[in-house]
Amino acid sequence: MKKLILYGSIVIILFISLAVVTNISQTKKAEGNPFGKKSIHPSTAELMNDANYQNVILPDELSERLASGEELTVYFYSSTCPFCKETTPRLVPIVDEIGIDLKQYNLKEFEEGWNDYQVTSTPTVIHFKDGKEVDRIVGAATDEEFKEFFQQYE
Repeated sequence: MKKLILYGSIVIILFISLAVVTNISQTKKAEGNPFGKKSIHPSTAELMNDANYQNVILPDELSERLASGEELTVYFYSSTCPFCKETTPRLVPIVDEIGIDLKQYNLKEFEEGWNDYQVTSTPTVIHFKDGKEVDRIVGAATDEEFKEFFQQYE
């Protein structure tokens, strides 16, 4: 019986240690993240050094820019979305070539964006003018479809 209690205690200590190490690791990965959060989803942490995911916009900044009537285009994505992971490396060079400042809103980190902007699936690109949505493209469109969409707003 004493052996069972000893082994059980060791297993519990190992699980607790693993949880602590994982938490510390996630906290370190989240340090200096552009999302202003103490902890971020592991899939977001994986994208932190990816050049294709650097033009982040936060919910407050997006709200302020829309309230001021600014014209902007926002890419709503989720860091866990396989379609986004396929689309982003195609999308970023297209907007760079056309000269569009495409802001990126991570719906995995800021889930209120789903309702706030009526996003039903990712990826979704929305163009706003005078603080209102004027156009959107939903899904992993072709490069040509993205080019046509963006060329309307260059």
